[in-house]
Amino acid sequence: MTDYREPDLSRLRTVAIGTRPGKVDRTLLARSPGTDRSFHAFLDSLPHVLAADQLRTVADAIASAHRNRRGVVLLVGGHVIKTGLGPLLVGWLRRRLVTHLALNGAAAIHDFELATVGSTSEDVERGLTDGTFGMAEETSQAMNRAVARARQAGQGLGEGLALELQSATGAIGLDGSVLYAAGHFGVPVTVHPAIGAEIIHQHASADGAALGETGLRDFRRLAGSLPTLHDGGVVLNLGSAVILPEVFLKALAVARNLEAGRPTGFVAADFDMVRHYRPRVNVVERPTRGGGAGFLFTGHHELLLPLLAWAVEDAIDPA
Repeated sequence: MTDYREPDLSRLRTVAIGTRPGKVDRTLLARSPGTDRSFHAFLDSLPHVLAADQLRTVADAIASAHRNRRGVVLLVGGHVIKTGLGPLLVGWLRRRLVTHLALNGAAAIHDFELATVGSTSEDVERGLTDGTFGMAEETSQAMNRAVARARQAGQGLGEGLALELQSATGAIGLDGSVLYAAGHFGVPVTVHPAIGAEIIHQHASADGAALGETGLRDFRRLAGSLPTLHDGGVVLNLGSAVILPEVFLKALAVARNLEAGRPTGFVAADFDMVRHYRPRVNVVERPTRGGGAGFLFTGHHELLLPLLAWAVEDAIDPA
């Protein structure tokens, strides 16, 4: 026969609720919409717990970095651009909130196509069936030409693409292009390619030497920008799961090697639809250990990033 045992709950020791610390009290709770329908009222109505408070912290950190002339570095993946968020980043570039814009290859391609022809994001599965995926002639010709010119001129990959858009004729989407805006407003922009992972590499016009030389120059330029993060800067990883977190980690190692262990004391945040190992470890956790703060935000870019952008504006100039 099985011997079941139950504890004697009458012997439990209880405590008065007034002596028990609580993490949440009524002052932190969300509020329903009132007569004030401004964004400031909406932001203030969010509960003062967890991600809502962390979003306020990141927005305040960006505003503080801007006021105190600290670096604000954006690491931008392709999904952010193709979900229509480029104009928000353009607004930041226009206001000089961003001190360095780093794109992976996919982000650069989506941005370039939106700038030049007004559309992007082809149907991969459909194009893969008949081999036409990634075979757009105009995209590859223009971008690979820009890369070759950048190499000849001793420029970086991002600089070369930005300059190509400055002189583009018939471009219909320049107002929403982050590459164009970075070039126009004088914000350093770098592009960090993965050879063979981007559609312009499928074409005969792709020049591996040019991609390698300009891409390596951009890696070094990113490393050169990172010291501005020291003591109050902000780095945001927006939707890059692998490439940019890896590039950032190595660039940070170079910067700290040359700058006696700096930069430290900055805020790092990752915004993505799911949580990935590299952004969490290489951007948020390792770089801020021993000084600074790191945050993870999980959700759709097309919802989270507008919320952040508006929160930053509110932190800079409350209504």
